Formats: sequence, C-alpha cells, structure tokens
Amino acid sequence: MKILPAEFDGQSIRRVYDEDTETWWFSVVDVVQVLTQQADYQTARKYWNKLKERLRKEGSESVTNCHRLKLPAADGKNYLADVATAETLLRLVQSVPSPKAEPIKLWLAKVGYERMQEMADPALSLDRARQTWQQHGRSDKWIQQRMTGQETRNKLTDYWRGHDIKEGSEFAILTNIIHQEWSGVSVNEHKGMKGLKSQNLRDHMSEAELIFTALAELSTRQISENVNATGMQQNQTAAKAGGRIARQARNQLESQTGKSVVSGDNYLPPAAKKALKSPRKA
Repeated sequence: MKILPAEFDGQSIRRVYDEDTETWWFSVVDVVQVLTQQADYQTARKYWNKLKERLRKEGSESVTNCHRLKLPAADGKNYLADVATAETLLRLVQSVPSPKAEPIKLWLAKVGYERMQEMADPALSLDRARQTWQQHGRSDKWIQQRMTGQETRNKLTDYWRGHDIKEGSEFAILTNIIHQEWSGVSVNEHKGMKGLKSQNLRDHMSEAELIFTALAELSTRQISENVNATGMQQNQTAAKAGGRIARQARNQLESQTGKSVVSGDNYLPPAAKKALKSPRKA
C-alpha cells in the first residue's frame, strides 16, 4: 500500500492506495474535518466518534464498512485510523450537514478515474499537481522548485527502499534527522512555526526552504551511495552529514543577507490563518 496525501480546498486528506485491489482508502476524520470546517483536528475526531456511535446504533452499513489502517500523524508517527473507500464516504457525507458536502462528493467521485489515467500516463499526476498549485496562487518559479525538490526526494526514498529502510516510521526518522540538521528545527517544530496541522510542510515552504531541503536530501543520497549505506545506523550517519552540508550553506546565506531562511510563513487560505490568530474560547 502507498500513502499518498491529497488536498481538497487547501486541506490535506490522507489516503492510502492498495495496488493489489486498486482501491483508495481515505481518512474518515480528515474528510469529516473538511465537512465540519473545523481547524482543530481533535474536534473533528470527537465529532466523528459521536457520529460513528449514532450510525452504529442505527445499524448503518457505512460504519461497518470502515477499516483501520496506519496513517502518518502530525508527530511523524503512524497510528491506526478509520479509513473508508470513496463509495462508503459518499454515503457518510449524507450524515453530515455541510456546505462542503456536494464539492467533496464530486472530488471523491473523480479519484478513481484519475488514478486509472495516472497509471497509464504518470505525467498526468504532475500536471494535476501543477494546476492545483497554480490555483492556490503559487508562482511558476515556486512550482518548478517544488517539483524539482519532489524528484530529489523520490530518488532518496528509492535508495532507502533498496537499502533496508522501512517505509513509514524509519523514513520519518531519517527525514526528521535531515531536516533538523539543515534547518535547526524538527519537522514538527517547523510545522508548528507555520501553524500547520495535517497539511504537507513542503507545500508551505518558501522557495529558499525548498532549495535547502532539496540540497540536504541530494547530499544525503550522494553520500549514502558513495559508502553504500545500508540499514538505519549507516543511513542515519549519511542523513546527518547531508543535512550539515545544507546547514553550512544556509548559515553562509544568512550571514550575507541578515535574514533567516527558516520562517513561519505559509500558504494557508485566509480563513485558516484567521482561525490560527483567533484566541480560543474557554
């Protein structure tokens, strides 16, 4: 299974693709969070728990058809979460009064068809990503750097897969080491600076942050290849070395400009930014 996050209306929805059955599994809480327009993930989770209890009492098959799969959380670890197919979610959406109901039903209905297209022509997925970023107001220069960085990332993870590194937790550990080394903050700390929760950190990086992330991951891969790093211990050493190379470059740039590369800037929609700034009610 492959974990491939997607976005709906600027909000990340975790999803898993089962290649054996050619089935998409979506995080139910992420979809509920969109429907209820909740900025807080835990509030959406509590809403789903209550809804699930009510539907179960009513004998709804929608709850029965939900499964539990491990999905990445905000802390970088994988936890069991309720997931459902697009077909099941289309029925669950009927139970949540929301102005987002119709748009998300259309979005879910498109997923299966788009996946078949992308399997036949992988370039389509890149075209769709470009279109999404353009719709969100990203510049052509930013989009090109984001796509270049993703290619660099894919080459690194391909290396890890072939050298005894497990997808999921071990990928997350190595990624965090690289990020900590070059930026001085962990992935979660960086997301916190930007006010992100379930959103993809890279989709909210500045051009400079993307460049230094790519440099750190490129350096890590080339160092790993040079010593044929295998297993966690050797790849952790390579990750630290690769991250340090990017950190040295970052320090030199910051000394010349007087500006920090690592920032709290983000591309969140105005409503989400307003929610971050608003004080919570007791």
